[in-house]
Amino acid sequence: MKKLIVRIAEGLGNQMFMYANSYSLSKKMNYRLFIDNTSGYFKEKNKVRSYELDSFNVLAELSEKQNRFDNHHRDLKRKILKKIDIYKKNKSFIIEKIDNYKKTSFKNYAKEKYNDLLFLEGHYESEKYFIEYSDQIKKQFTLNNKVEILNNKFIDILKSTNSVSICIRQNRYSERGFLDINKSDQFTHDTINYIKNSIQYFKNKIENPQFFIWSNDFSNLTNYFNLNKYTFIDNKINKTINDFNLFRYCKHFIVGPTPFHWWGAWLNENPSKICLRPLNINSSNNKDFWPDKWIGI
Repeated sequence: MKKLIVRIAEGLGNQMFMYANSYSLSKKMNYRLFIDNTSGYFKEKNKVRSYELDSFNVLAELSEKQNRFDNHHRDLKRKILKKIDIYKKNKSFIIEKIDNYKKTSFKNYAKEKYNDLLFLEGHYESEKYFIEYSDQIKKQFTLNNKVEILNNKFIDILKSTNSVSICIRQNRYSERGFLDINKSDQFTHDTINYIKNSIQYFKNKIENPQFFIWSNDFSNLTNYFNLNKYTFIDNKINKTINDFNLFRYCKHFIVGPTPFHWWGAWLNENPSKICLRPLNINSSNNKDFWPDKWIGI
């Protein structure tokens, strides 16, 4: 049996890209897919995140212990194996290709020659990796019955209005040990400017739009958004999943520069949805991050 083992890491949005790409690859190459849900989180700096795909109906099983690199000794072994793999004809690792400017773009990795036991690492943040399996992926990215979903007060209003979802990620460059507060503040500033322009677009485009704001940090957002005109969605219980669940009830999206909101917009089933996205904010190192149908602002 040929096995493809995907190394899952980072937050929920990144995890979903990693899984969607690996699922697509496993189908194209006729490998059985397994998830390594621990190797990306054992280091202290990564423990701020956790594996969350178990909240969804994903089909892949968890990998065996012997096929994980989830302690320092095993991780050293992984680094050595990756060095050796460079010189092998049939590769044991698929590593996302990154150029000298730390940028990446879509590449068809299915054409290479691989061993029967294959490890997959990288972000793969583009629908081009998995668009042909979009129906299967959308089914798997539905929440399962293990998750505590709130009977949320926002569901009815999101469904009954011309709701527009806004997502603001703050502290992007000043979390998890990074200390570039100025860069984080600039990222938030640029995001809010993009949102303001997008709000005007919707006011001109649709009748009576209602704006709803999600964020990982609401502490200063009242400086920019009047609570009489905007609704803050601030779930306190199981925040990530309950925030994510609400995206499916929205009509339209001002997609924030974050994989989390990207997936909320991409999975939304409203056939007439409008998705705006920023033209000039570096939200991903992947040049193919944004779907072609989304409108740049």
